[in-house]
Amino acid sequence: MYIKRILEKIIQETSQSFPVLLLTGPRQVGKTTLLEHTEKTSRSYITLDDINLRHAAQADPETFLNRLSLPVLIDEVQYAPKLFPYIKILVDKLKQPGLIWLTGSQQFDMMKNVSESLAGRVALLKLQGLSLAEEQHRLTASPFLPDPDTLATRAKTAKPLTLSQAYHCIWRGSYPHVVLDNGKTWERFYESYVTTYIQRDVHDYLKLKDQAPFYRFMQIIASRTGQMLNYADLSKDVGVSIPSIKSWVDALQASGLIYLLQPYFSNHNKRLIKTPKLYFMDTGLCCYLSGWLNPDVLERGAMNGSILETYVVTEIIKSYFNAGKSPRLFYYRDKEKREIDLLIERNGSLYPIEIKKTAATRNIDLKTFERLNSLKMPIAHGAVLCLTQSLLPLSESIDAVPIGYI
Repeated sequence: MYIKRILEKIIQETSQSFPVLLLTGPRQVGKTTLLEHTEKTSRSYITLDDINLRHAAQADPETFLNRLSLPVLIDEVQYAPKLFPYIKILVDKLKQPGLIWLTGSQQFDMMKNVSESLAGRVALLKLQGLSLAEEQHRLTASPFLPDPDTLATRAKTAKPLTLSQAYHCIWRGSYPHVVLDNGKTWERFYESYVTTYIQRDVHDYLKLKDQAPFYRFMQIIASRTGQMLNYADLSKDVGVSIPSIKSWVDALQASGLIYLLQPYFSNHNKRLIKTPKLYFMDTGLCCYLSGWLNPDVLERGAMNGSILETYVVTEIIKSYFNAGKSPRLFYYRDKEKREIDLLIERNGSLYPIEIKKTAATRNIDLKTFERLNSLKMPIAHGAVLCLTQSLLPLSESIDAVPIGYI
């Protein structure tokens, strides 16, 4: 069974304008499946997961490309970086759109090669796991913004989530495999995923002599999703150097497994925190690594707030990736620890968002929103994303918004 992806339309449009399209994202999010379902004409396929093909592409990239039947989809292109200059020569010679589609499941050094060799010739798109909008078949959903027009459109098509539904989605995760079987093979899938990721992608890049510390590192940062990134604390808890921790964080970020949300900083206000917050892009993987083996225990546990925040932030990120856009997202936190979970910068304004595990909107405190007036930038309509079942005004400029509307 295939769940239709929002990015299909963007891929079709983009491929009509660029000779090369590169789709990146973690393993198992459905990159190849998406491209195969998007293609309307005959396209050959080759995967560099095949060690023999990988060797041929690296040993003699020019001959390798010349023997391919165009148009072509080359899977896991990061394994053959020597291909990129020859792809440039080929597409410059043929001058046709949609000639070569590429996928890459980790971006360690790949993006440097792409930017150097294919600048102006390649369209870069990102894919993550299935979004809530895709699960609800809202295929025309635009990037999330808490403005009245967007929210009114969402209210017509989106389905609010109950407490149990929300935490089941969070615990299950968004990889197509676990979504399609509704979490029945959850533990087996994530155990295999982590083992494969460490043994293949990370081991090859980081040259790990001992995989145990890296696995421990993944467990610790999973338990700290939604928190500010502290390299010194991680170094102490994992038992490796700070430079190692930084390189490991970079590896997870390059693989698309985590997202670093930067603080909003303005030179007008020197009292803001400058440390990024770390979020796991798939909450199911995060739950597996941190030991939450069922949604009911997760909902009552110590991570219930941070994992809900992680789910909401990553769903918003996916809404932008699915539109072929890079979101401008930040968080606000000052020296007095007053915080706004998310700021979306759009058209010169900041849209503030708070995330709450509550359905009782009458008890929501809006005082922190007032602190944003010190940022010297226009503050647009805001939202409290929570477990309310309908869109409700909290003030003239802030609404309570069901999490299901993302």
